[in-house]
Amino acid sequence: MTDRNKDRYDVSGLVEAQFEPGSNDQVLKNQQGITSKSEMDIAEAVALERTMDKIKDIYDEADKFSSKDIRDIHKLWLGEIYEWAGSYRQVNLSSEGITYAIAAQIPKLMDELEKNVLSKQTPCNFDSTDQIIKALAEVHTELVLIHPFRDGNGRMARLLSTLMALQANMPLLDFEPMAEDDRKNYYSAIKGGFDKNYEPMEKIFQQVINRTLSAHGKRP
Repeated sequence: MTDRNKDRYDVSGLVEAQFEPGSNDQVLKNQQGITSKSEMDIAEAVALERTMDKIKDIYDEADKFSSKDIRDIHKLWLGEIYEWAGSYRQVNLSSEGITYAIAAQIPKLMDELEKNVLSKQTPCNFDSTDQIIKALAEVHTELVLIHPFRDGNGRMARLLSTLMALQANMPLLDFEPMAEDDRKNYYSAIKGGFDKNYEPMEKIFQQVINRTLSAHGKRP
């Protein structure tokens, strides 16, 4: 490979590809100089909770979500931590045996998500619980497969799922069925999205909704 072609694929100059000095490549470069992964986990979790409180008052049962809404929410959440928050990633990512969308395709794929999925499944104020589950599963799976941001994609997908559930007059969702012990099933369900098979994710969201409603003294 020539030096010219090598430079073409060099992402080392991108801030989102860099780690915070002193973090042993465990923490992405950030605006707060955090070098500890545990400290960063706390900072992101606190910011996430604060963002959830804010966006409950920004979006309501009539909102049809867009790709811009997703970028805006991501920036609201992580904007004080990462300078690339709210911007589509420019590096390619994979995890748990899944290769996510190629970075260059993300703008197009997010436009298609808005046109073909979000426009159909939001506002999520369907009468049938089965239809609500189908909407949550499809949106969640497709957004995770695109993986539009450098970090926080799973949590961003859960945030959007929560907003959709609120549109359906449900309580804040309890995502324990997506917790670490069930990650194998979760990623298997995500992979089903490659074939537009959302049934495995629908089963997970059925568990999420049952657990949520039971915790609030409501019948699933």
